[in-house]
Amino acid sequence: MKIERRLENGKTTICLFGRLQMEHLTELGRVLQETGVATVLDLQEVTLVDVEVVRFLQACEERGIVIERCALYIREWMLRERPR
Repeated sequence: MKIERRLENGKTTICLFGRLQMEHLTELGRVLQETGVATVLDLQEVTLVDVEVVRFLQACEERGIVIERCALYIREWMLRERPR
């Protein structure tokens, strides 16, 4: 997994690459805390996730972090894992 930050027009985009698994969430959480409010997670280059990542992404959305260019299977999984 690789993390790349881009700052454009006061908005920080965090681009993620490769397999994103539970073991990467501590580092990703730290990066998100450093970026502030206007944050976007770009998942276009993410190839694989696990259930812990799906739950983490849901929590990110609940906090107002925008998730962009997410693979359809990840988005559908997020919807299925959403608490009712």
